[in-house]
Amino acid sequence: MTFLTKLETRQKSIKSILCIGLDPSKEKIPKSILSKQNPLFEFNKAIIDATYSCACAYKPQIAYYAAIRAENDLEMTIEYIHEKYPDIPVILDAKRSDIGSTAEMYAREAFERYNADAVTVNPFLGFDSIKPFIEWKEKGVFILCKTSNASSHEIQDVLINGKPLYVTLAERAIREWNMNGNICFVVGATYPSQMSDIRRIAPDTCFLVPGVGTQGGSIKEIMTNGVRRDGSGLIISSSRSIIHASEKDDFAERAKDAAFNYFTEIQQYRRS
Repeated sequence: MTFLTKLETRQKSIKSILCIGLDPSKEKIPKSILSKQNPLFEFNKAIIDATYSCACAYKPQIAYYAAIRAENDLEMTIEYIHEKYPDIPVILDAKRSDIGSTAEMYAREAFERYNADAVTVNPFLGFDSIKPFIEWKEKGVFILCKTSNASSHEIQDVLINGKPLYVTLAERAIREWNMNGNICFVVGATYPSQMSDIRRIAPDTCFLVPGVGTQGGSIKEIMTNGVRRDGSGLIISSSRSIIHASEKDDFAERAKDAAFNYFTEIQQYRRS
């Protein structure tokens, strides 16, 4: 089963397009969890068990594990999702990029070592930097197109032949690079008008949309500017505002409440 088939099957079965980011900060994890042997995994496990009913995907950010030598916790987390909730895809947020054999190693890291269903990549080095990822036909490849951070305009909005770079990138990715039909885009919730531009270029493509919650992106504007004709085509992702809704021992319960609130708001705009 391809990533996109798995994703859309999950979205339809639970009527949700909410993705939950697993970006745990040790400073915000309760002491009762930190005392355990694999605290990040134990924290993630509790979050997953509390929120799975409204999660169409989970998205761990690799830096939160690698920086503190907790890659084993990341491997355990992904394995746990695959074993207990096999219908929920995992998107590894790694933003990898390089050329030649190095890019091939990054692809193997994402898809063999971590067994992710999809990965985020940075296309700045050009097609040969993402080709090794695209060649994994069953996997999803999320290309950074228009990111949610405040200074993204410094590069991504630069005009090339009268077009912003993010437009040129989207056009090239869809028309020239997507030979296996597994390219998707990362499009930040904080730039709804740019999201509308990209949707016109890629009417059938799936967008991973970070930037709601802590960064202030509007779900209403996402749904207005990014949704596909069939009412789908989006993965709305929130991380810290869900998983760290509480820093106390009730963290999993509060995460469940926060996730359900996002789910409910998204559903309201999907119906309208």
